[in-house]
Amino acid sequence: MKAVLFFSRWWSVIALISALSLLGAAHALQTFAHLNPCHLCLKQRDIYWIAVGVSLAGTVWALFTGAKGPPRVFSFVLFAIFATGCAIAIFHMGGEEKWWALPATCTGVSDEVSIDSIAAMLSGGKFKAPQCDIVAWRFLGLSMAGWNAIISGALAILSLIASLRLQLYYRLSQRQARHA
Repeated sequence: MKAVLFFSRWWSVIALISALSLLGAAHALQTFAHLNPCHLCLKQRDIYWIAVGVSLAGTVWALFTGAKGPPRVFSFVLFAIFATGCAIAIFHMGGEEKWWALPATCTGVSDEVSIDSIAAMLSGGKFKAPQCDIVAWRFLGLSMAGWNAIISGALAILSLIASLRLQLYYRLSQRQARHA
């Protein structure tokens, strides 16, 4: 019971570290592996930036008020944010796997993003963005969007569990009081 309470009290910190780590990994893959993000990849990153803001606000609130963790509403909002990220990642993965068509802003002829292509675009040349429906990288059979769907889904479930903290703690303490 103490482990569950500890987890839910510190969930905003865990979510903050998780979101920042995932953003760091995405930027590292872009910088060092030259895996340029498509339109939907950038939308998935936006979700993590929103999660950083909410989890940081919850953590700061808990630290400055002296509370035993942020209010449950922060964890529930994180649940909604990560669930949205999971949905976007599943949509992206489905487009990559050709299960459904992606919007026209996500498909087309693609070129590598480089300094030269950006310079060409700035001087009036044509620029071709990375395509959302082409898998740039796979690991164990899943694309980055597939892995993101799994990770975002897990973070959503953990956020939901953390949002139930007080109800769970209250019920457990009521049972212990009856048996004492």
